[in-house]
Amino acid sequence: MHTAIYPGSFDPVTRGHLDIIARAARATDKLIVAVLNNGAKNSLFSVEERVKMLKEELEEIPNIEVRSFNGLLVEFAKQCDAHIVVRGLRAITDFEYELQMAQTNRILDHSIDTFFLTADLEYAYLSSSTVKEVARFGGDISAFVTPAVAERVMEKYTGVSK
Repeated sequence: MHTAIYPGSFDPVTRGHLDIIARAARATDKLIVAVLNNGAKNSLFSVEERVKMLKEELEEIPNIEVRSFNGLLVEFAKQCDAHIVVRGLRAITDFEYELQMAQTNRILDHSIDTFFLTADLEYAYLSSSTVKEVARFGGDISAFVTPAVAERVMEKYTGVSK
């Protein structure tokens, strides 16, 4: 059985993330969507909120598990008996950073391989930072995230829930 991990902060999860997740889930027996708990980052959503959002968004895909982790990805992979890391690439600048991370992970654990999936052109420009920037100024983020995520993001910025 091939288990893969798709790690990220998912703050918030975007349509681009969901596209990569769906494609990776089709290519593996089991996909663990791993939400990074990085205390050094000032996140919009807590790790618990991000895990909950992802579970809700992905509930219809049977071979997906959503978990949080902190520390080294290779250590988390060992705990999950996973040997594949999935990363999405939007542009050449992503590749430079992701290649460096993949090579570092490979040095730390030779059993870890990184598979790169290129972003669908529809989402190649999209990042969680873009979503937050647009939302902070009251812009329409419906093209970037699902309605449920959009509602939660806007609630964070306005303090008003629907």
